[in-house]
Amino acid sequence: MPKPYFMKNLLVPIGSNENERNTLEYAIEFAREFNSRIYLIHVYSSSKVSGSFKNVDHIIERDSKEILREHLQSVDSEGVEIITSTLKGHSESDTLKQMIKLLHIDVIIASTKNDGSDETTFIGKTTGNIIKDTEIPVLVIPAEVKFRPVKKILMTIKSGSIKSLATLDVLISIQKHFDSKINLLQVKTPKLDSKDLELNKTLESLVANRIQTRNATVFQGVLEHLHEEDPDMLCVIRRKRGFFKKLWQDDRVKKIDFDSNIPLLVLKGLS
Repeated sequence: MPKPYFMKNLLVPIGSNENERNTLEYAIEFAREFNSRIYLIHVYSSSKVSGSFKNVDHIIERDSKEILREHLQSVDSEGVEIITSTLKGHSESDTLKQMIKLLHIDVIIASTKNDGSDETTFIGKTTGNIIKDTEIPVLVIPAEVKFRPVKKILMTIKSGSIKSLATLDVLISIQKHFDSKINLLQVKTPKLDSKDLELNKTLESLVANRIQTRNATVFQGVLEHLHEEDPDMLCVIRRKRGFFKKLWQDDRVKKIDFDSNIPLLVLKGLS
């Protein structure tokens, strides 16, 4: 069994909508469990106006700092180190990539929606881009979900092949810390290769129960078993090819395609 991975630096990109306080509260409780540091970030776009409005960037930056201040005042962060920063950038994902590298970020904790997406959307464009365009794990927090110990995890995969064991680091750390039970749901889709049924040995050592089901897509299989399993967390692996690529082709996830009322841990695969 690999040694647990320790999550020292958490990045929490935050907006101004009503879901953000809940996400920050969840991140604080998560940080307390793992003795982590939180980098609370608000990214704002550079203005393109000129003339008498040439100082508008200063105003936007001031408003961005006020958003962070108001969020911090609304939560109990005692005992947790929180470092705040406002960043200007044309692309939020590109800006966050720079921060991830600079700050040695281990996990991103983000709201399902922090960009004003409508009620038909499960994951909005901002968080969707973070999942697509960054290479570290993302813990996605649905609106109004409160932190609770992660005693049961439903992990879903299509292929049991994992090229890098580092993909599982965060899952291992959570499982070790909470003594979590991991049930593995492997969805047999029409295009499944026989090699996909072979399970990585490290992953196999983590799993309490292995469930196999046949569905047209992996997410249909997940939705079919979520209620029956009643987990505290759902875990998936985003690979460069496969269902995640198709699901995020519009940078959003519609509720008609997938929905969940528990935290979603997205690990990053290499294939």
